[in-house]
Amino acid sequence: MGKRLLALLLALVIALSVAACTAKPASTAAPSASPASEAKQTPGKTIKFKDSTGREVDVPAEIKRIAVTGPSAQTVVFALAPDMLVGVATPFADSAANFLNEKYLKLPVLGQLYGGKGQINLEALLAAAPQVVIDIGDTTGNIAADMDSLAKQTGIPFVHISASIGKMGETYKMLGELLGLKNEAKVLGDYCDEIYNKTTAIANSAKKVSVLYCLGDKGINVIAQKSYHSEAIDLLADNKAVVASPSSKGTGNEVDMEQILKWDPEVIIFAPDSVYKTVSKDPSWQKLKAISSGRYYEVPYGMHNWMGFPPSVQRYMGMLWLTKILYPKEATYDLYTEIQRYYKLFYHCDLTQEQYKAMMVNSLG
Repeated sequence: MGKRLLALLLALVIALSVAACTAKPASTAAPSASPASEAKQTPGKTIKFKDSTGREVDVPAEIKRIAVTGPSAQTVVFALAPDMLVGVATPFADSAANFLNEKYLKLPVLGQLYGGKGQINLEALLAAAPQVVIDIGDTTGNIAADMDSLAKQTGIPFVHISASIGKMGETYKMLGELLGLKNEAKVLGDYCDEIYNKTTAIANSAKKVSVLYCLGDKGINVIAQKSYHSEAIDLLADNKAVVASPSSKGTGNEVDMEQILKWDPEVIIFAPDSVYKTVSKDPSWQKLKAISSGRYYEVPYGMHNWMGFPPSVQRYMGMLWLTKILYPKEATYDLYTEIQRYYKLFYHCDLTQEQYKAMMVNSLG
């Protein structure tokens, strides 16, 4: 994390120094204990947990209060242990009010560690008093050093658990071991493995359809092949967006219309809030066979973008959806039934037909 981590730690030191300088004189009455002070006063038994970086971290033997470092971790952890969360990395989308219990929408926003908006607020994190902070995602860069530095500075154990679209079963197994929820985690992990195996088997049994995933207010940013955000597309389709340096950012790689015309895929999927609604009347886009033949779709959005953003566990819904539109003869499952199952397992809610239809207005042709 480098300079950003140092800046965050410096901000914490300054915040704590200011708090010490401005503290009111102690009263004669005994102060009520805050969650943070209670956690320090009763440390309890600890055990060793080996995370995905190989670090052996001392964590409480019984964990009740957790925080996360970003939206990917938030999405994964919420499915398994929503009532353990003391805060969220990013606010839930407005649409979450249609699905989630109100108590989750009121969780404090603690910010995120890597990228995105709203960097992590270490002072708020300390006040929330988690027993452990969980980072989930790609195991690259200086993650081990970042986790160690933050743990040393805050006194809270930070753990990293690796996650990729083909190994989410392993992710949930590790998370279940950490939180003492092995059986519950196995249900979620088995679901992920099932959907991965089912959709990739369908795609591998058919001739791969060429696809382009376009996003941005002009639609000329693409999710490039071999990028972290393209995992699902690369597995299920012939991703035409081949560039020299695939971007690891959610904004993808910016190209131009000339390049998109050269790629000329069979199917185009547009990110929510991109140019889906205008391309049918745009002369440039009409030159593409996907547009002229009507084989273009908007990625479903409900709680999250189903194809990523964050690149987390909701992509299994994206895999079900993309497989259904690319290989309808082979994908004989009922998509609503599959998505309803996901919502029950991962969002803890019952998805109605009406809610499903509203999300799929531009997504099924």
